[in-house]
Amino acid sequence: MLRTGVVLDTRYQEHNPGRNHPERPARIATLLKHLDGYQRSNMKRFDPRLATPEEVALIHDTIHVGRVAATAEKSYFAFDADTPVSAQSYTTALLATGGLLTLLEAIMTRDIDNGFALVRPPGHHAERNRAMGFCLFNSAAIGAQYLREQFGLKRILVMDWDVHHGNGTQHSFYDDRGVLYVSTHQYPYYPGTGAAEEVGRGQGEGYTVNLPLSPGWGDAEYQELFQWVIDPLCRQFDPEFVLISAGFDAHVRDPLGGMEVTAEGFGSMARVLLRIARDHAQGRCAAVLEGGYDLEGLQRSVIRVLDEMGGDTLTAPLPSITPRGLLPRVKAVQKHYWELPQE
Repeated sequence: MLRTGVVLDTRYQEHNPGRNHPERPARIATLLKHLDGYQRSNMKRFDPRLATPEEVALIHDTIHVGRVAATAEKSYFAFDADTPVSAQSYTTALLATGGLLTLLEAIMTRDIDNGFALVRPPGHHAERNRAMGFCLFNSAAIGAQYLREQFGLKRILVMDWDVHHGNGTQHSFYDDRGVLYVSTHQYPYYPGTGAAEEVGRGQGEGYTVNLPLSPGWGDAEYQELFQWVIDPLCRQFDPEFVLISAGFDAHVRDPLGGMEVTAEGFGSMARVLLRIARDHAQGRCAAVLEGGYDLEGLQRSVIRVLDEMGGDTLTAPLPSITPRGLLPRVKAVQKHYWELPQE
């Protein structure tokens, strides 16, 4: 049984983007309710700390950090139509990033094997100098850079299975071969980035892997991609740490996405990544919550991922699938950088 850390705190409800906004405090309330009754041995709750402005500046321009900090003086402010904030949003965003850093520190010191930062607001759309798409600070990107600078890791895998492309994370490492960014996302869809041909540039060429998907894809299609594309490609990268931008808006019930993934599908995806972490990264794996706006779909999917993090299913077979040769354009692009198995 693997030791799993969880960060979840009532203070993550204090970011208030306004009435009827999908990224609402109830997302945390439902997780608090259901995690209190979730029984699993070797699971440890951690209190999050605030990230420092200097840690946030590992990825973000200091002007952007100051711009978000200035909203603490306002009862309401909107960076754009999707990204309104309240007076507590800056502190909550620091707590979100700090929650992930808390888990990374615990994993790197071997206090736990893996962990899930159940935080809000999400982060993967936040650019170096711009808040957007519900996101203020890019916790996953900050976490990846923190692992490199604080612990000297050289190869970080960031797997983003949110239904929206993580433009901010991609751009943070677009010319950097030390971070492999892999994204499955509905396309074309917000924010409009994530075409198969976006592969990185300069030293980072080949280290951005975009898998743009059509609406209606479900568990079988995702599993095929994870088994035949993502798994072999990531193993060639040989990561020292696996970070998951874990958005659950590809769930079949989600009001913002057009996908048909179930909680079991997310569990299968997590198992593939946890096996990569076991075989290449000393088991070191952390997930950070991104999207997911149907409360039932969110809590069921989170619990399935936590089940997988326990390690009992690591050697269990995945559901049997028949390869259908999905995403030929993606494979035509990626064959220039990675060896993919014949289906």
